[in-house]
Amino acid sequence: MSFVQIIDYKTSRQDDLNQLLDRYVSQSQGRRTVTHSIVGKDRENENHYVDVVEFPSYEEAMKNSHLPETDTMFQEMVALCEGMPTFTNLDVVRDEHINKHMVNRMFDECVMKGNLDLVEEVFAPQYIDHDPMKDGTATGRDVMREDITAWRGAFDFEFTTEAQLAEGDYVTTVWSWAGTHKGEFQGIAPTGRKCTMTGSTTFRCEDGMIAEGWWHMDAMGLMRQLGAM
Repeated sequence: MSFVQIIDYKTSRQDDLNQLLDRYVSQSQGRRTVTHSIVGKDRENENHYVDVVEFPSYEEAMKNSHLPETDTMFQEMVALCEGMPTFTNLDVVRDEHINKHMVNRMFDECVMKGNLDLVEEVFAPQYIDHDPMKDGTATGRDVMREDITAWRGAFDFEFTTEAQLAEGDYVTTVWSWAGTHKGEFQGIAPTGRKCTMTGSTTFRCEDGMIAEGWWHMDAMGLMRQLGAM
């Protein structure tokens, strides 16, 4: 279970504090157990800041707190603050990234189950598609409808998410694919061959929809398995 620590403090020396944190990151490299850190500034009080620090677990957070670099950093931080910082310790009980959720719905329901009605919900009207198996860039929701229909018509397949990373508006999914060639694909008549492929897809999300996508896959390897190369 992930663990989050919220540090609440006031300072008029944020630049000095940023330099302190940069030194701490450098000095504790290879020993620090922090996985994610966010610093927020209060809009209503320019000297009020909140740091949100994430760890893989409470136990890993405790290892981090016992580092000599952490103790030194904290003492210097206190000297830069107006009063003593306060700490809130939280066990994470629910963690959702909305864009990841939307992308996973697309893969699960559109690609795997063939629910093309969902295309209207998750893809922007002017969706931009970058695909190495096409000539140039394609635009519009119909691109995904046509692609999903073509792949599902040509193969009985399984699509597996191996890893996924979300940052800002972007979600990158590393996937593996295994299918049986049952229908015409890229001008190739059905062969009945079993094929595998790996790849990744990066989606850029905007206004709660998928606005752009980049597909990277071993297309040549797939064609060789189908006997086309």
